[in-house]
Amino acid sequence: MPLLPDLLEALATGRIEVVDLTAPLTESTPILRLPEPFANTTPFRLEQLSRYDDAGPGWYWNDIHTGEHTGTHLDAPVHWITGKDGPDVSQVPLGTLVAPAAVLDVSQRVAADPDFLLEVSDVRAWQAEHGALPDGGWLLLRTGWDERAADAERFHNADDTGSHTPGVSTECARWLAERTPLAGLGVETVGTDAGAAAGFDPPFPCHHYFLGAGKCGLTQLRNLARLPATGALLVVAPLPIVGGSGSPARVLALVQR
Repeated sequence: MPLLPDLLEALATGRIEVVDLTAPLTESTPILRLPEPFANTTPFRLEQLSRYDDAGPGWYWNDIHTGEHTGTHLDAPVHWITGKDGPDVSQVPLGTLVAPAAVLDVSQRVAADPDFLLEVSDVRAWQAEHGALPDGGWLLLRTGWDERAADAERFHNADDTGSHTPGVSTECARWLAERTPLAGLGVETVGTDAGAAAGFDPPFPCHHYFLGAGKCGLTQLRNLARLPATGALLVVAPLPIVGGSGSPARVLALVQR
């Protein structure tokens, strides 16, 4: 029996809701800040070419200036040295870009401790309640951090001791990347790793292990509170930049209501 007409009918009647998980791109979109001597990415900027004027009387358009890893974006395996021989963003399998999602909610624990780290025991407890992680799917870590996204200082949450944002422990990152059937990890923070992850061994373990295993990352997601723990279908649409290490992406979730 044909399935696409059923899907279209479900979308039209609201039985399937499309939830936008993407942060809008503006000049104030928070970006990752690396200390010297490391290079930093370019903030998002529009450069107007014409707007119904002498440069273009009937049309409006812009050049865009931004980095690959600005706003809601996809990390491809080649982004990290452990994945340097892996696919670039144009080569990420389509089955990774349209895939089931599991949502693990730790927002209450993060509210009490912004340096919260997800452990293997937390994932096992989630599995005991909800079942196995989706084969070829995504684990989306809901921390409530998207509530801070409109304020870059609160979003980065940095002080003299460094950045204080939640993430995944080294042991859990390795276990998720190497011992589960996931295709990727999605977070609400500026990067897939915790704010303190530069001091972990290895540094930035989510990047190290996930990208090294040929898997992907998604960052700066929003509206994970609107998703069920299981059953959502994730649709990730990055620009297919040949040779690109990542790309800003529109990320949608299809949820049966």
